[in-house]
Amino acid sequence: MPDASDLTADELVLAADFPAATRRDWQRLVARVLHRPDDDAAPERELATLTLDGIEIAPLYTANDGTGEAGYPGQAPFVRGRTAGGHRMGWDVRGQYGHPDPAVTREQIMTDLDGGVSSLWLEIGEGSIGVEAIPDVLAEVYLDLATVVLDAGEHAGAAARVLLDTAGRRGVSDGQLRAVLGLDPVGLLARTGVDTGMGEASALAGRCAADLPGVRAIVVDALPFHDAGGTDAEELGCALAAGVEYLRALTEAGLPMGGALGQLEFRYAATADQFATIAKLRAARRTWSRVAEQCGVTGEAAGQRQHAVSSWPMTTRRDPWNNILRGTLACFAAGVGGADAITVRPFDAALGRPDALALRIARNTHAVLAQESHVARVIDPAGGSWYVENLTEALAQRAWTWFQEIERSGGLSAALRSGMVANLIAASRDARRASLAHRREAVTGVSEFPLTGETLLPRPPAGEGSPGPGGLPRIRWAQWHEELRDRSDAYTRSTGTPPTVVLVPVGTPKAAAARGAAVTALLAPAGIAAVTADPGRLDSPPGEHGPAVAVVCGADDAGSDDVTSAVARLRAAGASRVILAAPSDTEAAPPDTGPSAEADDIIADGMDVLAFQRRTLDALEVQA
Repeated sequence: MPDASDLTADELVLAADFPAATRRDWQRLVARVLHRPDDDAAPERELATLTLDGIEIAPLYTANDGTGEAGYPGQAPFVRGRTAGGHRMGWDVRGQYGHPDPAVTREQIMTDLDGGVSSLWLEIGEGSIGVEAIPDVLAEVYLDLATVVLDAGEHAGAAARVLLDTAGRRGVSDGQLRAVLGLDPVGLLARTGVDTGMGEASALAGRCAADLPGVRAIVVDALPFHDAGGTDAEELGCALAAGVEYLRALTEAGLPMGGALGQLEFRYAATADQFATIAKLRAARRTWSRVAEQCGVTGEAAGQRQHAVSSWPMTTRRDPWNNILRGTLACFAAGVGGADAITVRPFDAALGRPDALALRIARNTHAVLAQESHVARVIDPAGGSWYVENLTEALAQRAWTWFQEIERSGGLSAALRSGMVANLIAASRDARRASLAHRREAVTGVSEFPLTGETLLPRPPAGEGSPGPGGLPRIRWAQWHEELRDRSDAYTRSTGTPPTVVLVPVGTPKAAAARGAAVTALLAPAGIAAVTADPGRLDSPPGEHGPAVAVVCGADDAGSDDVTSAVARLRAAGASRVILAAPSDTEAAPPDTGPSAEADDIIADGMDVLAFQRRTLDALEVQA
């Protein structure tokens, strides 16, 4: 092979000095690492992971893993974006506002508009902005420049009429007004169980289609399904079903199909799982394009308008600074995934009403990504990634299957009333909660690496209403861990010391100490402290405050007689509960059958950590 210095630019070949590598070569290397036979056809399957939607994520993707035709940006099936230009001019930065004091909200809005926000999402209702306060809140906003998005629940019709009347009184012509009226009777049914029917939504959509070219009447809000713990495919399938239900209602009210499609905007959650979010937004456009095609509509009208919102379930009250990173990942993924408008929740949203710093960070997250990191300068940055394309197609197929099930049941409203949607989402929520409880997943700063001694940031309560008695729940994945931590904090405030267990090392000191460190880390997310006892003084009471709970930290080389002796001496000294920190290969036993003849509880791989922490708090008499 000639020396590279002898080659012209046209003759240079990337990696020319290296032999060609095939997928089979890589598989043989994987097989060796996994101690599998070299002739194993697919050793990488051991490295694959499975999502809650049943999609297998492989460790390697190549051109042979390609899927359906993604098309071009701005063309059906719109996988690569609704418009041909992508986000070259940046995405719509949508701020969220809901303070009940109109003066405070107005000040927040004007500050954000000066700082780069381009559209306003108003939460209207009890504890938030009053319907009658809309003119006051928007007093300084140019309604022909900044898009106003209403989110008023049962008061949607009244809020829409107030906004339209306000624009008229201020001389904003029908052709100049930019707004999304936010009517969503199906989403309201999902959130609260209240069924207001389609009449008002259809009437306002007809008015917008006829006289207000810059106004859309209906939001297909998929957040209630995500916020209840639904998977990506379940969220997409429900959004499809809701969208189709609106198309039926609007066309029955007299709108042409193209006009009905133009009245819809879709709202999705963006999570810190960037690839899942990118694929979800792409799959949403692909499946909706299929719906439009089946309705006889092609071209620009078949493109789905998307509003992405950083996920509520992923937010935490504990160590909330991590929410800044989560929001940044969500915003990045939404931008790369092609969302038209993006909202980043303030990092302290789960604590109450955000302060000025949190609002500024949320706003500037967009600026850093779009203007400084230049995420918006590339059209469909994920396009051509075999992994993303494969995940997009798999997610679209599963969402379509779920959508078909909903349609067979009579549509989304019927599926909500029957409990079909709630039951499926509950199963997904329980599966994810179990994964968190068994430490297969983690919430950084809460279930893992907690900030010990933390004082919660003080925030006034927010107006986020709880779901209605007939609606889907609204959860956060950290809430079950945070509930235990709250119990411990209350105990600490009342007694002056945190709930504490005693660690009793048995066996080689270094190995026993390592096991004790692991136990300490296991208990810390629940706010339980641990102190190490002197193994030679186990005959004295091990606890100073309340009933004592002791953990025998047996090293792998500890004999069974030594462990049994330690348990017996702890019981004789008055320990109310003795826990065994078992070797790593010990399987957890069901709590109701008793883990062993010697100890009351056991720490082992595969255990339900949340349940164990709760039992420990109960034993320490830490009240719920």
